Amino acid sequence: MDHRAAKEASKINALNHSVLKYVGGKISLEMETPKLLWLKTHLKTQWDKSGLFFDLPDFLTWKATNCESRSLCSLVCKWTYEITTDGKEGWNSQYFQDVGLGDLQANNWRKIGTKVLPPGSPVGDGLSLKAAGELGLKVGTPVGTSIIDAHAGGLGLVGCRVPNISEDFSTRLGLICGTSTCHMAVSDVPVFTPGVWGPYYSAMVPGMWLNEGGQSATGKLIDHVIDSHPATSGIKGKIGDMHIQIYLSELLKDLAKKAGLDDEAYLTKDLHVWPDFHGNRSPIADATLKGTICGLTLAEDEESLALLYLATVQALAYGTRHILDALIKSGYSSIQSILICGGLSKNLLFTQTQADVVNLPVICPDEVESVLLGSAILGACAASYFPDMNSAVKSMGGEGKIVRPNSAVVEYHNNKYKVFLKMYEHQIEYRKIMSKN
Repeated sequence: MDHRAAKEASKINALNHSVLKYVGGKISLEMETPKLLWLKTHLKTQWDKSGLFFDLPDFLTWKATNCESRSLCSLVCKWTYEITTDGKEGWNSQYFQDVGLGDLQANNWRKIGTKVLPPGSPVGDGLSLKAAGELGLKVGTPVGTSIIDAHAGGLGLVGCRVPNISEDFSTRLGLICGTSTCHMAVSDVPVFTPGVWGPYYSAMVPGMWLNEGGQSATGKLIDHVIDSHPATSGIKGKIGDMHIQIYLSELLKDLAKKAGLDDEAYLTKDLHVWPDFHGNRSPIADATLKGTICGLTLAEDEESLALLYLATVQALAYGTRHILDALIKSGYSSIQSILICGGLSKNLLFTQTQADVVNLPVICPDEVESVLLGSAILGACAASYFPDMNSAVKSMGGEGKIVRPNSAVVEYHNNKYKVFLKMYEHQIEYRKIMSKN
């Protein structure tokens, strides 16, 4: 959610360095080299005094073991550490020199990572005396090399089994939903998709190339739409412990029934949302984009909130389809199912809408904490409980339930998706008009 490094990201992208090929062609202001450059520019005194820079997952393994090793996942996905298609691996000295961070090369890159380990590898000698005491565990307990939280969710998702759905990892798109949403796809061969991060080698599943799409605001957007509506306080005052999204979902069913509609999806025929209130992560990769709502009225009642909530949920699903279309166009021709975890996976309206919009079955794992499951897989591998990561993923992936698309609303969503794409075209057109002032 931290978008302070916009100028730094623009400066880096203007160089058009070869490193950017592996982040979808443009570096995101959410990634680490723009943020490091921001720190160096705006907090020079602290920059000069700094000893080590970590992503949170690597910070935690360092605190647990006193080992300064870094995860290949963190560095490849967010720090522009290179693993290229011709097998080269390491920090690109010229890139860091060009962007103004050449001083990080000191002491064999110690500040950002000298020793790089694949996820699930044992870190150092396991838990240190201090960490073991704080956690109430044994000294030397194995600690697995970390993985980014969303990627842990992808690892926990990708091995989930359901009847009559392919278990081939390359046929699955994982959605790790939270404040934002990450869209994870893996392939045996590198796939270069404009506006989608990657391909990253072995960043999630060993030996496979990861592409990571995403939406900068999903759960956060739904909360914002609800919390900023005049009817929300009245609803919360009368529903007690019921979650307001459940209340609104039930209200939508009633509204559809009263209107004689077969599905609540049809209620938003004249209400459309472009959901990039916090910029677009994928596949447009433009953090300056803004949100748009078309079809508002003067209504301030709970029915108007329910409709806006529905239109927002639909817009997020169209965002998934937009990312999926980009992946398919670039080479992911075999995606057959969507797997979902995180808070929004518990929202039946959200999961059904995702299935309807992409016209694919959505799998919701029985184990609702897929991120924790992915972390457990890493720990099991570090402890040598399994011979390799793939065995752990398949053994621990568990089972799930299927949400199948409603064929009756597929064409309706196809039409709304056309409006969705037009809303982007219009925003760019408006910018061009106003740039003449």
